[in-house]
Amino acid sequence: MTTDSEDCRILKSLRETPELFALLDAESGRELGVQKRLRSEFDADLVRAAMTVRDLQSRGEIKFTRAADMWFDPKGLEQATSQTVAEHKAKRFAGQDHVSDWCCGIGADAIALATAGCNVEAVDLLEAQCLRTEWNAEVYGVADRVTTRPVDVTTIVDRTGLLHLDPDRRNELGRRITRVEDCSPGLPFLQQVIRRFAGGAIKLSPASNFAGKFLDAEIELVSLHGECREATVWFGELAAEESFRATALPSGETLAADPLSAWTNVGEPGEFLFDPDPGIVRAGLVDVLAEKLDLRRLDDAEEYLTGDAPVSSPFLQTFRVLDNLANNPKQYRRAVRAHSFGQAEVKCRHIPIHAEDVRRKLPLDGSKPGVLIFARQAGKARAFVCERVG
Repeated sequence: MTTDSEDCRILKSLRETPELFALLDAESGRELGVQKRLRSEFDADLVRAAMTVRDLQSRGEIKFTRAADMWFDPKGLEQATSQTVAEHKAKRFAGQDHVSDWCCGIGADAIALATAGCNVEAVDLLEAQCLRTEWNAEVYGVADRVTTRPVDVTTIVDRTGLLHLDPDRRNELGRRITRVEDCSPGLPFLQQVIRRFAGGAIKLSPASNFAGKFLDAEIELVSLHGECREATVWFGELAAEESFRATALPSGETLAADPLSAWTNVGEPGEFLFDPDPGIVRAGLVDVLAEKLDLRRLDDAEEYLTGDAPVSSPFLQTFRVLDNLANNPKQYRRAVRAHSFGQAEVKCRHIPIHAEDVRRKLPLDGSKPGVLIFARQAGKARAFVCERVG
């Protein structure tokens, strides 16, 4: 593993050697052969770094519209906020004269904040990440509103303006952390800064144990294309009154409430099943959504909802029930064949099954797409043979 100073040296050399990228883009063939040819003209560490950057730029296209010109490192790309999510958060900060973006990484949130008209001081412990943030801000045309500072955020005394903080959620072995207590900076520091700044946001994993950790804060669970990406702790003047919120992107549909403000009946399955967005589930707002849309639960222990008519909502996937069967392989395989499925999704939340094993044994010799949903109904495991709606 290279040191921060060594990373900076290599990064600056790469930036000053655009011809290496041009030659790399023109090369074809196996990676080892490409490396060998380029090493005849350039240092080996520079060639490796250039190839890594190009690979990460390709992978970064799923997160950023200008990934092809951005500067990434593996950890920075993996932990970076997707552009769509960062832009959503930045709307609450829009136009602020001074926003601190602590633990900025490769600069995804700093760029979104600057694009929203904020003046941003991006801080990271690593100088190499500050360089990437500066250069990525140039890519998005907002470098004039982004300054960087390589320093440990726990040593910063100034608490003026608003704060965005993205604590490190990886341990020393690179494994993901789900306990807020194990983040870096840790929970006591996070709880301290929300009392010292006028307002802001802390980015956490949606799988983390955020409940009850931040008093007088609003927790927003943000999903993108049906995948829960972030738990945002809004505090101070940027927090809304509601304790929990779920937001589905890219539509921007949002639902905010106290999870205990609604209670939904458990009832017989209707003609339709509904799978709530994971942001709704993690925010504890399944009952609130069900009450709003006049739906009912299948079971007290299930998030799946049911109703007698289709419902259009960014927070729901909708399925028409073709058969409601016991969790018996012979029965649901027979039904799959009867409905002429040629492909099938297998979905479950709490029933202990191995989806790929189930799918592999289905008689998919037809032509229609189908869905097999395993869920509890009145405490018993059932297999719902369905088709997608919409």
